[in-house]
Amino acid sequence: MAKDGDNSWKEYVWNPRTREFLGRTASSWGLILLFYLVFYIFLAGMFTLTMYVMLQTLDDHKPTWQDRLSTPGMVIRPKADETYEIVYNIQKTESWDLYAQALDNFLSPYNNTIQAEKNNECKPDQYFEQADSGEVKNNPKRSCQFNRTILEDCSGVNDRYYGYQDGRPCIIIKLNRVIGMLPGKDGQAPFVTCGAKRYKIGKDEWREDSEKIGELLYFPPNGTFNLMYYPYYGKKAQVNYSQPLVAVKFLNITTNEDVNIECRINANNIPIGSERDKFAGRVSFKLRINTI
Repeated sequence: MAKDGDNSWKEYVWNPRTREFLGRTASSWGLILLFYLVFYIFLAGMFTLTMYVMLQTLDDHKPTWQDRLSTPGMVIRPKADETYEIVYNIQKTESWDLYAQALDNFLSPYNNTIQAEKNNECKPDQYFEQADSGEVKNNPKRSCQFNRTILEDCSGVNDRYYGYQDGRPCIIIKLNRVIGMLPGKDGQAPFVTCGAKRYKIGKDEWREDSEKIGELLYFPPNGTFNLMYYPYYGKKAQVNYSQPLVAVKFLNITTNEDVNIECRINANNIPIGSERDKFAGRVSFKLRINTI
């Protein structure tokens, strides 16, 4: 019985009488292989054609479809970690020197010589629009200079430690890039204001650190994002674009205590961000300067 079973299995693999391999003749196997070859060539052709047609609708310099944010995000520098806490001791150089180095690295592309080499001097207080001419793309588009010295006392030029060594630190603020955004109408530029953040200390109790913040200085004056840096056309279309910045200098903030601060963007066409998104149009952080 075992021998008959072995013979049956061998005949199924190769039957010398009918010349069948695995139950099929050579012509049958040939037709099957031919069918699948044609079928997969057809699928590959359809996929290639679909990708080609889709790629023809895309612009290399600008997204074809984009969900424009009504309220752009804000971030600060230096940023030590994801908690957005800036804590240091004036007496310990190593505790604040890392913040100064972080600002140096961040601001190095804004050096006046680099900006003069790569970007244009633009007319302030108006949008720098560079429209395409029909099907002719106006690329690469030019960008306006944002010189580091605009930040004055917070530029790191005259004070290489950005005020951290004497308890008068600088914070740099920037808006996230949004292609095509015009952040202001009727010639009114957006500006930044910083103040005490309202925070919860109990079930139904809230507190603000208004009395701890002290006097602030903004650079450029009034914390303005000049209109000439907008609109932004995208990384490929505007390769040398330099985001405008606002610096805030804390002149006499209370030391040896936590101070909770919130900075906001103010514009006549940017809505206030949702409470569910803490970075939409605002940024919050804790600042603590220890002297002992």
